[in-house]
Amino acid sequence: MISIASWNINSVRLRIDQVVKFAEQEQPDVLCLQEIKCQAHQFPAKALADIGYTHQAIHGQKGYHGVATVSKVPFTEFSRHDWQDNGEARHVGVELQGAGKGLVLENVYIPAGGDIADREANPKFGQKLDFLERMTRWSEKVDYPALLVGDFNIAPLECDVYDHKALLKVVSHTPVEVETLGTLQAAHDWQDIGRTFIPAPERNYSWWSYRSYWRQKDQGRRLDHIWASPDLAPQAKSYRFVEETRRWEQPSDHVPIVTELDL
Repeated sequence: MISIASWNINSVRLRIDQVVKFAEQEQPDVLCLQEIKCQAHQFPAKALADIGYTHQAIHGQKGYHGVATVSKVPFTEFSRHDWQDNGEARHVGVELQGAGKGLVLENVYIPAGGDIADREANPKFGQKLDFLERMTRWSEKVDYPALLVGDFNIAPLECDVYDHKALLKVVSHTPVEVETLGTLQAAHDWQDIGRTFIPAPERNYSWWSYRSYWRQKDQGRRLDHIWASPDLAPQAKSYRFVEETRRWEQPSDHVPIVTELDL
């Protein structure tokens, strides 16, 4: 059994103590981080190596975005796709060796897309849709057992947000985003592990705004996902979100999600 966690940490240097606390508490074999907001040489590699995560693939940039995969299990770096088509650090793929040999772990940070759900009025929204289109073309060619994990910045199902009708025009839950994500999913028949183990319409949020979480309204969205290629999906044995991290001091606005695979 191998456990894989994914977490948009919203600055790994600011929250490295929380990353270490989570890793020591939950003991994932592999941890995929998004929005690390630092260059590779600034990544707190030693703090993670000191607790066993000696295998590291870091794709960072100055101040923004960035992804990193750290592991107790050996891996080789597999790919870095520029689906944003502008050099931003938003993906790193690794192929596990030893336990889980042959599994490719694709760690991705899909753009948020700005505030206006209109390609003409908001170029960032168009960039998000184009990013997903490039991922779709890539997905059509995937021919290996893969886990696609990360912050997708889209809550696809009506029950993946606290108020479906209220959020229909809000970026992350608009019909065009949901449709575009669905096309990406269909391109490789990706299986949504989060909803395999926590079926709709059960509550299954991974993100709460800094402005609204502490109200009593539970205004969450499921923006973070773990998708398995169809041949790999039957080997997934569990899924959970670790909500307590959202209550820690100065937390990320996302919480970690974790799956276990029987490989």
